[in-house]
Amino acid sequence: MSEQSQPSRTRDAEATKARLLRAATAEFAAHGIAGARVDRISTAARANKALIYAYFGNKDRLFDAVLDAHVARVLDEVPFTPEDLPGYAGHLFDFLLANPNQLRLAAWQRLERAGTGAGGDPAGMSDSMRRKIDAVAGEQGARRLPADFAPADLVVFTLALTCAWMPTSAMAPTLGDGDRIEGHRAAVVEAVRRLLR
Repeated sequence: MSEQSQPSRTRDAEATKARLLRAATAEFAAHGIAGARVDRISTAARANKALIYAYFGNKDRLFDAVLDAHVARVLDEVPFTPEDLPGYAGHLFDFLLANPNQLRLAAWQRLERAGTGAGGDPAGMSDSMRRKIDAVAGEQGARRLPADFAPADLVVFTLALTCAWMPTSAMAPTLGDGDRIEGHRAAVVEAVRRLLR
C-alpha cells in the first residue's frame, strides 16, 4: 500500500480529552476517587485507557482536572455579587440544581482528601473564598451590608443556605417530582435577605 493510499488516522486530542472529562465526571460523582475505575471511564469515553495516563498522568490527576473544570465553571457562570447576596444565592441555587455533579465532586474531595495534602486547591478555590470574604468586608466597611456577622460567616451562611435543598444535602429530604423547587428557591433567597437585616 502506497503512502498516498493509506487512510489518514488523526486523533483529535482535545475532543478525546473532553470525552474523558465528561466520562470521568460521571464516574467520580457516582463512585468517588477510590471507587472510580479507569476502565469504566475509558469505555464510557470510547477512548483507549492509555490516553488517560498520557493526558492526565493518573486517576488522581484526572479527578483534579475534573474538579478544576467544575470549580472554574461555577466561578465563571455564577459571579459573586456582594452587593446582592440574595440574588447571588438564587443564581447559585439554579446553577447547582441544574448541575448536581458539582456538589457531589466537592463532597468526594472533602471526604477522600481532607487533611491528606493531596489534590491541592481546586482551581483556586481558596483564593475565590478569600475574594468573596474581602468583597463582603468591603461592603460592610462602606455600610452597604450590615456588620452583624463577620464577613467569613456571612459568606459561609449564604453558601450553606443555598445548598440546603440540593440533592447532596444531608438535611433536606430527597426532592420528588411534586416538590415545588421554586418555593425552595424563594425560601433560600428570603433567608439570605433576612441575614442582612
